[in-house]
Amino acid sequence: MLADTHCHLDFSTFDADRDQVLARGREAGVARVLNPGVDLASSRAAVDLAESRSQVYAAVGVHPNEANSWSEDALIHLRQLARSPAVVAIGEIGLDYYRDRAPRELQKRVFQEQLALATELELPVIIHNRQAGADILDILSAWRAGLVAAGAPLAARPGVLHSFSAGLEAALHAIDLNFYIGITGPVTFRNAPDLQQVVAELPLDHLLVETDAPFLAPHPYRGKRNEPAYVRLVAEKIAELHSESFESVSQSTSANAQRLFTW
Repeated sequence: MLADTHCHLDFSTFDADRDQVLARGREAGVARVLNPGVDLASSRAAVDLAESRSQVYAAVGVHPNEANSWSEDALIHLRQLARSPAVVAIGEIGLDYYRDRAPRELQKRVFQEQLALATELELPVIIHNRQAGADILDILSAWRAGLVAAGAPLAARPGVLHSFSAGLEAALHAIDLNFYIGITGPVTFRNAPDLQQVVAELPLDHLLVETDAPFLAPHPYRGKRNEPAYVRLVAEKIAELHSESFESVSQSTSANAQRLFTW
């Protein structure tokens, strides 16, 4: 069985066939789907979806591109939403210097306040990184050092770097901090040899498979709407890169998701 550990099922592109999408996922062996929020509204939608469908779990958070919407009220509402048993993480949170829709110092403050919330609630984090790798790793290193100093169990499973696209050194640094590395559809692209080389060198016990649906559909669906069933293609590519069986990669990544999200 597989776990799609990042899928935006609450987005309107799934309104017409959401349950059929989940059914196709089940047919492809996808037992669990994690739906992260990107703002308060989508976090609420993610919780509602997870509470109504046993296959779905939720994460709540404010994406860096939505940092301008942040307020103390937002923190209060996220804390309330996270009380649902369907919520297994805080996310997606992080930094985005590519879109740069909010000032970088504001992004950092919003990121750090949500890391503090994750500490308080003992929930792992789902990290978005776009051209902000150095700052992301500096902030996460300091955060995890605080967890270790406090003897917090969360230090053993602090989170995942979602849709990883950076280099091997950054990935190994994150793994040293006990983070998992989320792999999405681009690993299957014919023009992605650098990413494929990185994934080939990463240990299977620190990899998760994701779709980021409706985005980043893998080959041969590139450019079309992505969905959880296609996470199988990501796992198949990882198996090829590691010269392992699909079953081995499926079992390993699902076990990793179980350890991280305790679902």
